[in-house]
Amino acid sequence: MPQGARLSGPLRLCCLWKRRPASVPSPGSQGLTDVSSEFDHADALLRCARGEHDALHQLYVYEGARLLGVVLRIVKDRGMAEDIVHDACLNIWQRASSFDPDKGSARTWIFSVARHLALNAIRYRNREVTFDSHDPEDDDQDERFQHASVAEDAFDWQTGQRIDECLRQLETERRNCVLHAYVDGLSHAEIAAHTGTPLGTVKAWIKRSLLRLRECMA
Repeated sequence: MPQGARLSGPLRLCCLWKRRPASVPSPGSQGLTDVSSEFDHADALLRCARGEHDALHQLYVYEGARLLGVVLRIVKDRGMAEDIVHDACLNIWQRASSFDPDKGSARTWIFSVARHLALNAIRYRNREVTFDSHDPEDDDQDERFQHASVAEDAFDWQTGQRIDECLRQLETERRNCVLHAYVDGLSHAEIAAHTGTPLGTVKAWIKRSLLRLRECMA
């Protein structure tokens, strides 16, 4: 089914936009990354692979806000982000049977699907920009794309068996900043406010940490 296709029948109930999260996780909320969560992402994918519609709905209810936050951080457009999360939902449903727990965690796989679609959307949008229509804001977008591409490499589910080990090699504060940015979808400013760390320090930590992660998993 092509990207942008809409869910039909019972499956459509899993991702009705009238039930979508009203906002992305905010600093200090329960939406922040919680590695002690009891939600079983692997079981949800297994049930999706068996055709159980409620599994996708439960997954969306649990992770929808965070998925939206991660995608919104990459594309910087709410409407586009919502469409991408919808398409990610469809992709997760269709590809659930391809998930291999020996290659990484289910949650990493799920977020990798959304990030991959977001990066593809940015690539497509960038191809439509001409030299005559260049806008100074495009420079910021290029930097976001470069950082997001590094994050995609780092959090690629196929290398997920090493991601936990590599993350543990980062200092706690830096690891948390990376997770808040690329799992919870918080902006640099939100991370700075949540952690009480200067904004410039947060930006530097994230940039250097992503490079270290990529080197670690090379």
